[in-house]
Amino acid sequence: MTTLVTGATGFVGSHVARLLAERGEPLRVLVRPTSRARMLDGIPCQRVIGDLCRRVELEAVLRGVRRVFHVAADYRLWSRDPAEIYRNNVEGTRNLLSAARDAGVEQFVYTSTVATMAVPTEDGRLPDESTPASLEQMVGHYKRSKFIAEREVQDAAREGMPVVIVNPTTPVGPGDWKPTPTGRIVVDFLNGRMPAFVDTGLNLVAVEDVAAGHLLAAERGKPGERYILGCRNMTLREILGELAWITGRPAPRVRIPHGVAMAAACVDTAFCRLLRREPHIPLEGVRMARHRMFVETSKAERELGFQPGPIAAALERAVRWYQSNGYVRGAGAGEAAARRAA
Repeated sequence: MTTLVTGATGFVGSHVARLLAERGEPLRVLVRPTSRARMLDGIPCQRVIGDLCRRVELEAVLRGVRRVFHVAADYRLWSRDPAEIYRNNVEGTRNLLSAARDAGVEQFVYTSTVATMAVPTEDGRLPDESTPASLEQMVGHYKRSKFIAEREVQDAAREGMPVVIVNPTTPVGPGDWKPTPTGRIVVDFLNGRMPAFVDTGLNLVAVEDVAAGHLLAAERGKPGERYILGCRNMTLREILGELAWITGRPAPRVRIPHGVAMAAACVDTAFCRLLRREPHIPLEGVRMARHRMFVETSKAERELGFQPGPIAAALERAVRWYQSNGYVRGAGAGEAAARRAA
């Protein structure tokens, strides 16, 4: 049974593809002409050049495919042309669903995001897969586009398509080469570019565990259901504290109000607009940080057998990868670990 993975050149997708290949499954990956394919090195797979936004190309891509992991996503908190994010996340998903239905695909696992459901509840409970959410609650183009795309997938499931949805929280670990917005936090800390922090929080999970959760969803997930793949709710201060312990670098002690962070983001955005470059402090990121994106993750553990590992180890693997791949100036995690062991 040939399996197609989209987004295999990205952070999560490369780990899903590698895990499938390690299990000896015939693997096909969809690669855009402009994609950097470094993360596919060492993964035995058939590479097919194509674009999700070109529906006509997908018929050949899906020929002989019986299972799809649609991991590809445009994960940006800023874009010169926000319409690109909707084309990639919404139109691309719609095209692949349609083509997969026509090709007779027997199983479709869609990678959404916890951002489509991590909204504050009225009674203070942690959000989970059953928490109601609306498009109006989605902050920014990325979250809105993923919310709309997830609705497309749910509609396909109601029409009988064998679709399972996974909602990863915040993956950390090796291979985040772009890096993602969360990866930038780690890189900025390691390079001493984070003098202060805001009061926010995330649910972290090892990227390797997210990949394993995808396969568990394919094996045990119920069509039409959503499963949060997460591990540990942590404040940003706690995350920075873990990074400080791993590296021996001091954690920032100054907490700045959200209003100050928003003002800094506005100035940074205006300045970078003049220079026609991406802002270092994206407005959408600051707006998202106004509430802690903590969630309840027991459904995946209960129904899929999802068992994520410790976050401290995942952060250390991420730090070591960044250091060994040239993202970090000076001593990296390898040296810090050696000092602790001495």
